[in-house]
Amino acid sequence: MGIQNFPPALQPIIQQGFLEREFEQALRSRLGYRAIADREEIAVGIGETLTKTRAGLKPSVTIPLAPASNNNFDNGLTPSTWGVEQYTITINHYAATTDLNMVTSRVGIASQFLQNAYVNGEQAARSLDELARNALFNAYFGGNTRVRSTLGAAGPAVSVDDIRGFQTAFVNGVQQPVSSANPLTVAVGANSYTLVGATADASNNSFAPNGVSGVLTFSASVSVADGTQGNTVTASNAPVILRPAGATNTAALTAGATLTMSNLLDAVSRLRMNAVPEVDGVYNCYLDPVSARQLFADPDFKQLFQGATSANQVFRRGMVNQFLGLRFLPTTEAFVQTHPSLSGLMVRRPIICGQGALIEGDFAGMAADDVAPKDSIVNVVDGVAMVTREPLDRLQQIIAQSWYWIGGFCAPSDTTTNPTTIGTATNAVFKRAVMIEHIG
Repeated sequence: MGIQNFPPALQPIIQQGFLEREFEQALRSRLGYRAIADREEIAVGIGETLTKTRAGLKPSVTIPLAPASNNNFDNGLTPSTWGVEQYTITINHYAATTDLNMVTSRVGIASQFLQNAYVNGEQAARSLDELARNALFNAYFGGNTRVRSTLGAAGPAVSVDDIRGFQTAFVNGVQQPVSSANPLTVAVGANSYTLVGATADASNNSFAPNGVSGVLTFSASVSVADGTQGNTVTASNAPVILRPAGATNTAALTAGATLTMSNLLDAVSRLRMNAVPEVDGVYNCYLDPVSARQLFADPDFKQLFQGATSANQVFRRGMVNQFLGLRFLPTTEAFVQTHPSLSGLMVRRPIICGQGALIEGDFAGMAADDVAPKDSIVNVVDGVAMVTREPLDRLQQIIAQSWYWIGGFCAPSDTTTNPTTIGTATNAVFKRAVMIEHIG
């Protein structure tokens, strides 16, 4: 039969003349963010949202018990308790499918069935990695933004680039909407104000990846000097974002603000200040190839490897493995975007993570007998269900190859770890990762 009778999508892969009888594989994205997630199973029959509670510590006791008060039934002691904090995982259903006509596939140059399985598997892996990346960055972008437009006069409402991290405040370890009853201290420009509300714009104009532009409302008027476009806005419990040359927000990055070894050492020190546990002895650093390349141009990096026995291997391969307390994991899924105000410049965002920076919740009932009957072809690979459905059309020729995953990701907080329990700890809500923004 003529090739023109085949569907247009199949025509290019039907053998015409002499073709090599196999598919060349497309370029694949380098993944990694999902690997930092601690996996937890979400049991059947408990709903779509799981709230987990983490117990905190009690402050140290450094004052001796006074002998004069060591009497009566309480011995002069006042009971105290440890704090708690909660984080929530919401599960959702993700899936995709591909149809295959077994008759027309037999005239192709290679097995379309195997190729479909390969492409579906790659799509599933990349999708989950991006979900993990988004959950991680959504938390660690929070509480760090800038003024979008200058105030015409002093007033309580300030337009900002991103309201993530300003919408809730932790009350007894539980996230509550910011309000006059649950305020949040926020630095705008050079001064601090009390935040009582955050409202998203009807039309999102945020520059930040997955950001939400909006208006922050304070209990008192913000001065024009503080509410000037480009000024930094930072919550008192914001995660750490490091930038070269002392830049305080993304728009303040300049052309020479490249990644340096000093930035990485600062990130490691912040994680260790908060006693963040390592991942098999080091922290994971996820970065794109340009960020990795900039390290080789950094004078401190070059000096580190002068005369070192490992220098030849590091520079010959053009990559780094483990040093500075870091494990370098190059990825092509990192957020890269144009500078908000300087044309031709790109903003890149390596992130350094410790253990527990991300939680993955996998639904326990994905491959249960009532979901995937015994006579069905369902294989669970790395938490993802790969499904092959038999032909149901009239000619029994068209099969469906699909995948699905039921679960979710979240970044747990560490509000109970603070300077009263660990002397060097910060007040950041999310402590288990540090983001670096630089030009590249």
